[in-house]
Amino acid sequence: MTQKRVVITGMGLVSPVGNNVGDSWDNIRAGNSGIDWITLFDPDLVANRVAGEVKNLDLEGIFGKREMRRMDRAQMLALVAAGEALEDAGIEITDDNKYDIGCVIGSGIGGISTVVEAFRGFDKKGHRGVSPVIVPALLHDGISSRVSMQYGLKGPNYNITAACATSNNTLGDAADMIRLGRAKVMVAGGSEACVMPIVISGFNNMKVLTNDEDIPERASRPFDATRDGFVAAEGAALLILEDLEHALERGAKIYAEFTGYGHTSDAFHVTAPNPDGVDAAEAIRRAMNEANITATDVSYINAHGTGTQLNDKSETLAIKLALGEQAYNVPVSSTKSMTGHILGATAAAEAIFAVKAIEDNFVPPTTNLENPDPECDLDYVPNVGREVEVNHVMSNSFGFGGHNTTVIISRYQ
Repeated sequence: MTQKRVVITGMGLVSPVGNNVGDSWDNIRAGNSGIDWITLFDPDLVANRVAGEVKNLDLEGIFGKREMRRMDRAQMLALVAAGEALEDAGIEITDDNKYDIGCVIGSGIGGISTVVEAFRGFDKKGHRGVSPVIVPALLHDGISSRVSMQYGLKGPNYNITAACATSNNTLGDAADMIRLGRAKVMVAGGSEACVMPIVISGFNNMKVLTNDEDIPERASRPFDATRDGFVAAEGAALLILEDLEHALERGAKIYAEFTGYGHTSDAFHVTAPNPDGVDAAEAIRRAMNEANITATDVSYINAHGTGTQLNDKSETLAIKLALGEQAYNVPVSSTKSMTGHILGATAAAEAIFAVKAIEDNFVPPTTNLENPDPECDLDYVPNVGREVEVNHVMSNSFGFGGHNTTVIISRYQ
């Protein structure tokens, strides 16, 4: 039996570099950073003063004060991205198709701001200080549920949490749902609203955040010898994955094809990657096998590239192990140099950048790469993007707990 083909027909993005796909990609192409001084809370509360915040998005104007009190910020960002993605795809939900359209939307941290507010209320007033609407707002699956309810999606609806690999997992699961015939269309991706004192402090005390932040836009330095950690960021990124036959029947615009997915575990450490890169390399191999491509077919790699010492070295090793000598011929870049690390939403944002790279035949840069690390010796497209024919993009995302994921997004033929 021939396996169903899965294509991408819509995209929505709210990120530190733009509040829609077009603006975000324009800034990524140009090498413009969205990392700046923290404004969502008093930065004097924490040791790190920079983050990738969503800017100039009037959530109160979109949702109103009453609805805002019922939702976590991560849910609101997801609803905005979902609206853009569904409109972009031209999806009309009807009684005939509502059970064929679902959503799988992940989050690494979920409704953390709601959890904090609940504790504050309890500390002040005891049980009477805890709002009755808190539970739906703090649950990780509240994000996918909100999108489902807002847009009338009655197909499969659930959440995945796998730290920073989360939304590659949602894309892989969504594709599987379609290939198994359990849905014809899936809204897939992630949402994260983690720029909060408790999260920033926790990451900083783990020694994974950069502390070199005198110039915010230069704080994220993947693959640079001076890198000292990542920059936390927020946002939501959602893609519409669709059965090819269904997309053709309704005359949808097809951006690209979702061709491969690989997922392995390090079984090594709660936060550190396996330094030899072997387990991540296996995820890469499995994604290429599913996509039925070889190393010479890979046009561009959107790296996990967090800017931590351990990740960037181990990912470089993994790419070399999986691609062999061809690794030196493939342009690699980390768009986290501009967006920061959007945790559970970062893989979906980078999948969108992969689609746009194919559409424009353009590889975005790794900004702030001024001092090459001898142990990171691949072609990281430093500082200026590059016109390249792009047919197959590999996008890596790895997460605390040893999660290794790779997806392959290909030009639709």
